[in-house]
Amino acid sequence: MFRRITFLFLILFGFSKALVAQQFDTVEVTLESPYNTVLSHLFYLQEETYHPEIAAQTLYNVTDPERAQRLAIKLKQIFDGEGLYVQIRTIPQDPDFSQDSLSGENFYTIFPEELPEIYVEKIDGRWYYSQETVAAIPALHKKVYPWGADLLLNLIPKWGQSKVLGLAMWQYLGLLIMLIAGLLLYVVVSKILNPIIKRLSNSKRFPSMIEKDLVRKIARFVSLLILLRFFRFMLPPLQLPIESSHFAIVVIKLLTILFIVMLIMNILSVFITYGEQYTLKTESKLDEQLVPIIKRTLQAIIVGIGIIQGLRVLQVDVTALIAGISIGGLALALAAQDMLKNLFGSLTIFLDRPFQIGDWINFSGVDGTVEEVGFRSTRVRTFENSLVYVPNGKLADMVINNYGLRNYRRFKTTISLTYDTPPLLVEKFVEGLRELVKNHPKTRKDAFEVHFNAMGAHSLDILFYAFFEAPTWTEELEGKQDILLSILKLGETLGVRFAFPTTTMHVEEFPGNGTTAPKYDTDPASIDQRLKGFIEDMNKK
Repeated sequence: MFRRITFLFLILFGFSKALVAQQFDTVEVTLESPYNTVLSHLFYLQEETYHPEIAAQTLYNVTDPERAQRLAIKLKQIFDGEGLYVQIRTIPQDPDFSQDSLSGENFYTIFPEELPEIYVEKIDGRWYYSQETVAAIPALHKKVYPWGADLLLNLIPKWGQSKVLGLAMWQYLGLLIMLIAGLLLYVVVSKILNPIIKRLSNSKRFPSMIEKDLVRKIARFVSLLILLRFFRFMLPPLQLPIESSHFAIVVIKLLTILFIVMLIMNILSVFITYGEQYTLKTESKLDEQLVPIIKRTLQAIIVGIGIIQGLRVLQVDVTALIAGISIGGLALALAAQDMLKNLFGSLTIFLDRPFQIGDWINFSGVDGTVEEVGFRSTRVRTFENSLVYVPNGKLADMVINNYGLRNYRRFKTTISLTYDTPPLLVEKFVEGLRELVKNHPKTRKDAFEVHFNAMGAHSLDILFYAFFEAPTWTEELEGKQDILLSILKLGETLGVRFAFPTTTMHVEEFPGNGTTAPKYDTDPASIDQRLKGFIEDMNKK
């Protein structure tokens, strides 16, 4: 990574010089407009047209000529050190220009965001750098050049002042020293952070390899940010040509924004990892689906803020851009009502939690298990193993039957006996059915109904109504199977016959022929003994 940054610095320090003197042959110092004042100041501090005594005329109320010259030079050094390229053509040429139409005061701020205290104002019919600007120059210069630019230049020998390809020899030497010092700083910071990283990596707080890798990335981006800050601190004293300095500072700012965004993204990933581990411990499964959505949303916001800051560095009018996006966003919102409806439907589902991942739900003829809840739609796996995607806007308005939230699963059936079954045997059979429910391990004991309920067209009907304590459909089916097999065994033990829709023709007995009806053992003692034996066998099983 450091090699790439070093290579980038070698490229960005181009050796071209954009001089105001190359654009104008001469400048008449009239100070009649903001344009003429700023142009006069910068023009007469260029190498080919160096007359600081003329440039000093643009400062207001500085009586000492030598002090005025020093302040004028320092003001230009502030612009150069901050990499602020003055676009001469964009400065107003109106003698009565007013930046604030409400106040009516005649002033113009060259760099409103970077240097709001530096501005020119109209005084006694002429435009000067304001008294506030003059007072702020020493402090700003010391901030940009903490080592003192004049002191540094005085220490440089004559051979160091000679220029090659647009740069002085001392500037080449300064670039080399800056790169070597940056390399040493990067090594030192890495040496300091490595023990911390190893300690955190071996800590129980970061048990997974993903978290350890995130910690290493965070430390790396911290080191790179420190390195960029060092380059930014070292750049102004080199006093590079304004275009090179401007380009270098813009690149440093853009890289700083990029690394800050990456640093925040990795820190966010650490918190998201902990959030995912926490959701695994909760009973609800919907929050497991919510965490990735929150992660993607926060990442989009972070990237959006980073892009806006990058555009501001590139001096793009972000306010106008946002206004344009707002108008376009309104039109887009009108054209994308369904998408917004689905988005709010997603929020409704996440807040109300009508179901969670893995629940068996039924709605509008769709029967299946919830697999995923996204921003736009919910994915349901049907029992035919097909996937159904339902827009969340529609799903939020539907009546949803959530079978997954049932504590008990109902089992209702009608058991039909033939009409020739004796009443006593019917009564004992019903008693046996009730014992089945009471003794089954998965049935609800406080809410069930078993009764001789109706005399149907072809059978004696017994209502069997019970509930299973079964969290899944498979367990429900297994419980039903146990009960149904037990009913068949009970019927076989007591000797009852199950009816089904038939048409029976009864023929009167002929002389010498016995009855065609089955013979039932109606001895109460025998029936009780058989029923008791059946229940005992069932309990043993």
